[in-house]
This record gives sequence, C-alpha cells and structure tokens, in this order.
Amino acid sequence: MNATEINKDSFIELLKNPNDKSFVMLNLLKFKKDGGRKSYVRYMKEATRFVEGVGGKLLLFSRPKELLNGTETWDLLMLVQYPSRKAFIEMTGNPEYMKIHAFREEALERAVLYATDEISPRELMQE
Repeated sequence: MNATEINKDSFIELLKNPNDKSFVMLNLLKFKKDGGRKSYVRYMKEATRFVEGVGGKLLLFSRPKELLNGTETWDLLMLVQYPSRKAFIEMTGNPEYMKIHAFREEALERAVLYATDEISPRELMQE
C-alpha cells in the first residue's frame, strides 16, 4: 500500500458501520514538492461542490506548525464533517467525483484520512 492508497480493510469497516450519525474526517496531507500544492488547490476547487452536495462542510482548514510530538510533518490539516458515512460513500462513488480525484493523487506525497466519531469525556472514562 502506498502513502495515499486507501486501506481496504478500514474502508470495508466504514461501509459496514451501522452508525448513521454525522462524523468528522481528519485529513493530514503532505504535498509533493513539484506542483503538489497547485494540484491540491485544483482538486479543492472541484471537490467542494461534491462535499457540499452530500451535506458535508469544512470545519477546519489549517497549516500545522510546531511539531511537539512525533516525527511526521504535514502541510495541511483539515476537518470535514459529513452527515453520515453513507453520504461520504455516496460522494466517493460518484463517477464525476472520481474524475477529479486524480488531482488529489497527483498532489500528495502521503496522506492520513481518519473517520472519527465524537465522544464525550464521560464516555471515554467509562470505556
């Protein structure tokens, strides 16, 4: 598996997840040195309509700065909220979206996409 390829086992888990509540997708992105940022901007311009088309919205768009723990550096961090996993899957399966996904692949040296479910501190303490 390369640094931008989907983890097939986790994707199957996402497909089977019965949770129909909204979730947040964490995106950590590292651009390729030659033209990566430019390709990603092109992808973003096109992808926004697909995200919004399924009810998604950008919650946070930020540039990571001081790395206090760990060793991997990133160029961009995004949090994108989707109304459900079903909506996300609908978007990624759209043939028109798949056409522009090539810009994302062109742009990235590596990436982390993490589907997350919100929990309260109380829920964490009870686990």
